[in-house]
Amino acid sequence: MTKRPMRATPAELRAAAEAELAPIGERYRRLLAELEDVKRELRPAVVAAVNVELPLRRIRELTTITPPTATKWHREDIG
Repeated sequence: MTKRPMRATPAELRAAAEAELAPIGERYRRLLAELEDVKRELRPAVVAAVNVELPLRRIRELTTITPPTATKWHREDIG
């Protein structure tokens, strides 16, 4: 008589999936919060750069903020 390997139950599979997702999800949430902090710091700097006519191309090179976004932020913040 041969022994058949034990199969995981659906509940065990779900628990394993949750255990795998939990630390990744926590890291993702932390990074999103950090990104929001950086964006709050970055936006006024981008607006100031547009104010002094730093080329939009250069702003993109330095920050990856696209020209339409830089222009939008400037228009919204300066009016």
